[in-house]
Amino acid sequence: MRIIGGRMRGTTLASVGAGDPGAHLRPTTDRVRESLFNLLLNGGYGNPVEGARVLDLFAGTGALGLEALSRGAAHVSFVENGRRALALIAANVAKCRVEAQVRVIRRDATRLGPCSETPFGLVLLDPPYGTGLGARALDAAMAGGWLADGALVVWEDDTAPLPPAGLVQLDQRRYGQTMMTILQKGP
Repeated sequence: MRIIGGRMRGTTLASVGAGDPGAHLRPTTDRVRESLFNLLLNGGYGNPVEGARVLDLFAGTGALGLEALSRGAAHVSFVENGRRALALIAANVAKCRVEAQVRVIRRDATRLGPCSETPFGLVLLDPPYGTGLGARALDAAMAGGWLADGALVVWEDDTAPLPPAGLVQLDQRRYGQTMMTILQKGP
């Protein structure tokens, strides 16, 4: 696993081997991550990454948020509660030398509570597939004020999710077993 594009391109990230089924670690493949960022940057959304405040829910290894930083995001807040995943995020943040641009929030993504910082313009959501946790996390993020008006949400799952109230689907693509859905928060 490595950073695909931007200023940290080619940086090798900490290995999770085949993943950690018990911790639900299933890193987004390099190919899917590349497709995701190509879609964001070339899909008619302007450049939603450059200068963005990014919320990486179910952060796992942190690869999605670190890819966003590499491509010009200003800040990433990683939300994760798994011990193994938190260690991988810490190792990957150190490898990329971006400690000043990140915040790691040890919390259940479905129980975010109120946002104590500036809302986020880009949300990367990669819950364990087929669990319904993605919808619960987005509901918590919306209720807690974590999403800025007009925020884009990129949701990875194995099936097409139903957008929660307040979010409109803009695009949806399948990459192998991964269904990528792009949503936007209305004003």
